[in-house]
Formats: sequence, structure tokens, C-alpha cells
Amino acid sequence: MDYTSIATPERAYADFCLIPVGTGNVSVANEVAEVQKLLNASGLTCTMHSAGTTVEGSWDEVMKVIGQAHSLVHSLGVLRVQSSMRVGSRTDKKQSAADKVKRVEDLLAKGSSSS
Repeated sequence: MDYTSIATPERAYADFCLIPVGTGNVSVANEVAEVQKLLNASGLTCTMHSAGTTVEGSWDEVMKVIGQAHSLVHSLGVLRVQSSMRVGSRTDKKQSAADKVKRVEDLLAKGSSSS
């Protein structure tokens, strides 16, 4: 099999938490704000939450912008950047992060845990 011909998924989402290490400051709000500016400028769907951000787009776009976020934080003088992330993709249907949340909220509103 020619593994070099395997394509990356058309749609993906990544929930990631970027952590600047060794800044000497317990707050990372300034670095997070700069990353959010980058994410907003990317044109991808991004949802910030208290412990990270969910980014949606093609696999390549999502991974590129996360890499750019690392480079951006490095350019701010941070020598080490760590990220944790969960990445998902599916091929049976298009489903946004908001769709996933709404599905569960609808079940909760019905008082049901079955599909």
C-alpha cells in the first residue's frame, strides 16, 4: 500500500488547550488572547471555553492553525509551548461542535437518555 497517498479527513474538529511554559507568570491570559486573535482571523469556526478552544475545519486547516498558534506564542518570547488536544473526524455526516452540544441539550430537555 502507498501510504503517502492517504488523504487527511475532509472535516475535523480539535479541542485544544495551549499552555505557555516557563513564562514566570501564573496568568496566561495575554497569550490566550493573542491566540484567539489568530484563530478568529483564520476563518475557521472556533469556540473558546474556560479550558481551551474547539476549532473546526478540514484536518489540514485545523492542524495548521494549531501549529501557527504555537509559533505565535513562541514569537512572544515563550520558549516552550505545550498543547493537549482531542481530535475527531467522521465521514457519515457533517456535524459541527454546536450540533453535538444541541443534540445532548435536546435529550436533556426531553428528560430522556435514549436516542
